[in-house]
Amino acid sequence: MITMHKISIALLPFALIGSEMFAQSTGPGLPDSPTAHSLLIVSAQSSSISTSPPPAAMVEAPTLLTRQDAEQLALASNPRIRISQLIAKVQHEAVRERRADELPNLNGNVTAVEANDGSRISSGSLTASRLLQHSGMGIQVSQLVYDFGHTRNLVASANLQEKARLADAEASRLDIVLTTDQVFYAVIEAQETLKVAEQTVSARQDLTDQVSALAASKLKSDLDLSFAQVNLSQAKLLQLDAQNNLDAAKAALSAVLGYDKQMNFQLVDDAGALPPLPPDSESLIAQAIQNRPDLQSLKLSEQAAQKFSKAQHQLLLPTISALGAIGGTPTGSPQYFTSNWYGAVGGNVSIPIFNGFRLNAQGSEASLQAKAASEQTRALRDEVAREVRTAWLNAKTAMQRVTVTTELLKQASTALDLAKTRYDLGLSSIVELSQAELQQTQAAIGNANARSQYNFAISTINFQTGVQP
Repeated sequence: MITMHKISIALLPFALIGSEMFAQSTGPGLPDSPTAHSLLIVSAQSSSISTSPPPAAMVEAPTLLTRQDAEQLALASNPRIRISQLIAKVQHEAVRERRADELPNLNGNVTAVEANDGSRISSGSLTASRLLQHSGMGIQVSQLVYDFGHTRNLVASANLQEKARLADAEASRLDIVLTTDQVFYAVIEAQETLKVAEQTVSARQDLTDQVSALAASKLKSDLDLSFAQVNLSQAKLLQLDAQNNLDAAKAALSAVLGYDKQMNFQLVDDAGALPPLPPDSESLIAQAIQNRPDLQSLKLSEQAAQKFSKAQHQLLLPTISALGAIGGTPTGSPQYFTSNWYGAVGGNVSIPIFNGFRLNAQGSEASLQAKAASEQTRALRDEVAREVRTAWLNAKTAMQRVTVTTELLKQASTALDLAKTRYDLGLSSIVELSQAELQQTQAAIGNANARSQYNFAISTINFQTGVQP
């Protein structure tokens, strides 16, 4: 089955520290992304951010990248895609190997023997017919005539295994697409968080400058200035953490896209409204059972195991083969060879009688493997139903979070405007303004995260139902 792994980009909590009357407030981190079929992404930690920007000549212009572009790059460059394709090709060669048993076998021989012409008795591998002084060359042909379906079932089993490996390759393809979407939206979250952090730093820098000027004129207290400076420092820490998380997410994205170094991408979020949520999960479950490539792979492997089991039981039956040989003997003992050519046609029936119950054990082993494959298919079918239902519930919750966080951001922005107006008029303390700033920052980050997580939840539903990108 496809294992989906989780990438989380955690924002370090930030708090406003004040007097005893002001309780410490901690901002939420980005929630973990939902699980996905496959590939483990290790987020690289970036180096510390320099306080001074690099020279303009050294700054590399970022490359714009949409989600569809990222998916196409990953499918073209990720090594897991190539690995699954090569495994499918290996199984194709195994089919050719099995099919060779149905075709004639043609062997050429060149033989020369120096022996006592009177020797007609021998032991071991030197049979009497080889003890004649002669030289010759010829061709031997053998053809399977009938083995009660043993070879035919082996070929059918190999064909089904090849189809199963092709389904595995498709499953790997969908897994790569989901992983790409996961890290794509993780970078989107980090970009939006950094944007909010930069806006917060700018707003708090303006407030600090304002309070500093008022404190110099004795219109505000030094306590207000201290609070403003603390808030500004907390915002700068948030910006540093957001930049580090963005660099780490971009490193993970570069790895998924098949690059061995970090690329400078500027991700472009999907324009337009959010995709709709499917009305219910039951129709999605039916679609998943029909389309999921990993489930199709197990079904094909189950059928292959059944064919192999039949072939193993048919080893107890006779095998009929046709044989032929033709050639020439340029030199030989004249008393034994009246012609310089030879030819023969015959048939052979091989009947297994007793071999220590080996064939019975092989048949029983294959039957048990077929039953185990059937149970694996049933277990995955139940798991698919659970995963689809869970993905739909997560998407539903994510959609509700978008609605709530949008309203929360609207109210927090309004509250911040009111708090700033009250503070400018001297009707409230800086503690109230600081709390409003913190709530607005948290609401902005939460809204950006909720939108990205809903988009990824829809991608997860598509993956769970086997929808082609």
